Amino acid sequence: MIPRQVAQLQSPSGGAAPKVVLDTNTVLDWLVFDDPGCIELSWRILKGQLVWHATQAMRDELAHVLPRSAFARWQPDMARVLASFDQHARLAAPPEEAIPVQVPSCKDPDDQKFIDLACTIGARWLFTRDRALLDLARSARRMGVEVLKPGDWAFDGSEESSAPGQ
Repeated sequence: MIPRQVAQLQSPSGGAAPKVVLDTNTVLDWLVFDDPGCIELSWRILKGQLVWHATQAMRDELAHVLPRSAFARWQPDMARVLASFDQHARLAAPPEEAIPVQVPSCKDPDDQKFIDLACTIGARWLFTRDRALLDLARSARRMGVEVLKPGDWAFDGSEESSAPGQ
């Protein structure tokens, strides 16, 4: 079993809530599937203890996948899901030319936007279950971004943060 991420909810600069990026699967797990692994994460976002950052391209991807037949049995309310996205995500401009050269390159080009945003805005965590993004954990950590599954992260009230396996 992977140890759960121990979180410090105060940013290293002090005061401001840490920035996070959620990939599309994590947003679906939270807003469509009510995945128990997203409870802590969603609660912290709703309370303003984490600031979820996204781009228009991420919202567009969510809007594109919601009507797929694979989700029919869950009958997602597209308007509710997108309204929740709009309410809770802070939209950022796409990090086009401002991308640092050291941003890890994702095997899946559709997922590159998540690691690009996380690294360019100084996100503390990128939450995903996607293997292509999880494979970037070590190189992203060098840039200050922890890439992990939502269920591997938990706030325990301590002042220390550790990555899975550390």
